[in-house]
Amino acid sequence: MDTAEEGRIYKCLFTGSVSSLLTLPLDMLSTDNLLADCLQGCFVVTCTLCAFISLVWLREQIVHGGAPIWLEHAAPPFNAAGHHQNEAPAGGNGAENVAPDQPANPPAENAVVGENPAAQDDQAEEEEDENEEEDDAGGEDAADANNGAQDDMNWNALEWDRAAEELTWERMLGLDGSLVFLEHVFWVVSLNTLFILVFAFCPYHIGHFSLVGLGFEEHVQASHFEGLITTIVGYILLAITLIICHGLATLVKFHRSRRLLGVCYIVVKVSLLVVVEIGVFPLICGWWLDICSLEMFDATLKDRELSFQSAPGTTMFLHWLVGMVYVFYFASFILLLREVLRPGVLWFLRNLNDPDFNPVQEMIHLPIYRHLRRFILSVIVFGSIVLLMLWLPIRIIKSLLPNFLPYNVMLYSDAPVSELSLELLLLQVVLPALLEQGHTRQWLKGLVRAWTVTAGYLLDLHSYLLGDQEENENSANQQANNNQHARNNNALPVVGEGLHAAHQAILQQGGPVGFQPYRRPPHFPLRIFLLIVFMCITLLIASLICLTLPVFAGRWLMSFWTGTAKIHELYTAACGLYVCWLTIRAVTVLVAWMPQGRRVIFQKVKEWSLMIMKTVIVAVLLAGVVPLLLGLLFELVIVAPLRVPLDQTPLFYPWQDWALGVLHAKIIAAITLMGPQWWLKTVIEQVYANGIRNIDLQYIIRKLAAPVISVLLLSLCVPYVIASGIVPLLGVTAEMQNLVHRRIYPFLLMVVVLMGILSFQVRQFKRLYEHIKNDKYLVGQRLVNYERKSGKQGTSPPPPQSSQE
Repeated sequence: MDTAEEGRIYKCLFTGSVSSLLTLPLDMLSTDNLLADCLQGCFVVTCTLCAFISLVWLREQIVHGGAPIWLEHAAPPFNAAGHHQNEAPAGGNGAENVAPDQPANPPAENAVVGENPAAQDDQAEEEEDENEEEDDAGGEDAADANNGAQDDMNWNALEWDRAAEELTWERMLGLDGSLVFLEHVFWVVSLNTLFILVFAFCPYHIGHFSLVGLGFEEHVQASHFEGLITTIVGYILLAITLIICHGLATLVKFHRSRRLLGVCYIVVKVSLLVVVEIGVFPLICGWWLDICSLEMFDATLKDRELSFQSAPGTTMFLHWLVGMVYVFYFASFILLLREVLRPGVLWFLRNLNDPDFNPVQEMIHLPIYRHLRRFILSVIVFGSIVLLMLWLPIRIIKSLLPNFLPYNVMLYSDAPVSELSLELLLLQVVLPALLEQGHTRQWLKGLVRAWTVTAGYLLDLHSYLLGDQEENENSANQQANNNQHARNNNALPVVGEGLHAAHQAILQQGGPVGFQPYRRPPHFPLRIFLLIVFMCITLLIASLICLTLPVFAGRWLMSFWTGTAKIHELYTAACGLYVCWLTIRAVTVLVAWMPQGRRVIFQKVKEWSLMIMKTVIVAVLLAGVVPLLLGLLFELVIVAPLRVPLDQTPLFYPWQDWALGVLHAKIIAAITLMGPQWWLKTVIEQVYANGIRNIDLQYIIRKLAAPVISVLLLSLCVPYVIASGIVPLLGVTAEMQNLVHRRIYPFLLMVVVLMGILSFQVRQFKRLYEHIKNDKYLVGQRLVNYERKSGKQGTSPPPPQSSQE
């Protein structure tokens, strides 16, 4: 009921009428649309809880990482000369707040040609000595200043722990004889209502009134996402208002109001930046990929507009998903480049593997124009790469091979497989299976290294791209020494001042981590320009090969099976990718076995043939039969009852059921591996540990395939036998037989879920009963030795080793 009340309060606030507000008390007690209101209330409560946790976490980031210097600059006693070393890093990320003798050099945006490790060591030693001298003399003053600046943001953790200890299960459920749980329900409803009012209602109406005043209401309504866009506009105007009020409070020297307004601005700023980074940027990439690939699928912008008008939510989600996949694989390729290239070459890109990289701290400290500049640069880089590797190759293919494009992805009424299921299968199964293979990654890394060596020797940039071997060894040793000094230097601030000092020590470091010097050849800018041109030509050729070779191979292989019939290109592309991968793998294995002689080769071929036969059998069972049964069961339980009326006959497509079953099996396996320990998790972990080379066919069939297939077959056959064999014997009408036949699968699912919930609740209440009984009547506990033999049970127990009274 609590969630239903939240949903009705949410609808009342956003209805915009006085009558809904007056009838709210009656609507709270109504039973109309109870299920829909409960679901909406659950979503609202979940959003409220996630936002509250995010606010608490952001507060911890501000406390431990330090607030921006513009929020802390009004503290004259703390800016004394004695504390200059501890205060300077507080604004180290802001370019406009850096001291003149210490320029800002963020690793992500500034190149460093060389560095002086000895100078860094001397500076680190001087800072260590100063910290040791000032630890006793200035510790109390610094602590007082910090406490005075953070009074509005600190709480007493002991009181929170005590409150958590008082909140027990019996008190929450009202089983202790009191009515405290009603107070808890009241406070939950009140706090959620206040949260909706402050964080959703006010920004939405601020944005709504602003858009109406500016005349943009019709354009926003045409976007089909009026609520989301209006709320974001409201938050932007709220952020502008907060920073203006913060400036006014600074002028009139209202310190508490200034700090509160500054913290609120930081919260709104970080929230908007997260929305832009995670939501807007992948969406832009997804739409740009779609626009640049229209000719590849023989589509137009009008087709995309019609699909958006028919299903705006699904269209936006698919484009966001494609954009996220593109960003993820681009970041993975950058990480692979960092393993090959000299440290410092990719100074303009952030290192995601750097343990000192903290994007939230950058959002807090860097000014908004820096984030805007970085966002525009990212859009330009990602968009240019899409033009280079997608739009331009498509134009070249259409001019050189007119009959090759477009790809056949059109769906007909009798199409056995939907495009969506195949796209999900390609993105979630095919590509990860290829890229997660260690050999594929090593091949790609070897190709990148070979290209880098070739380009380096052709353009005399070997030292710049890969570094010299002697310098690499010396730099590795020097870096180890630097890391040791850094750990020694950070030890005292961590102990003395907490995580704040540790983070500021990280921010104070200048230049990229692990930078190695290089030899600068003559005409260096021209050589870099030629390197970029060579890289673009290589990427263009690689894109042409990837767009044509797998599809050519897949079409040729599929022609033996289907003849001249058109096949969905996702089938041909996936088949061609796997064939190319297997061919390259076989060639590399044969090249590696050649020096060992013919006898060893025959022995290896025999072993691999046996292993391939076992793998094929396991693949047929686990990747063929199990996904097919799982997809068919999902179709009968969920899809058919929701999509097909009772007066129509559902049609089942085995290929589509298998494709969806593969995704469901992958999700179930992932959830099983993350869940508690039980027999299925143990078996899957053992199969993963054995791998393909040590595959145990008997163990897999006996422990995994046979039980899973038996359960799925029973789930499919038992309801069918009941509906088709037992129900007609009862003499019911044909309509009732049809109803039972169509609804028995979801009914049995409901029964199984209900039994699972009841068994879980019974176990929980047993634990609660034991907990209450122990709290009330438990006098003490005694630890005794464990006796294996039953014959020794009659003997006297050993003396207790520990006692708790």
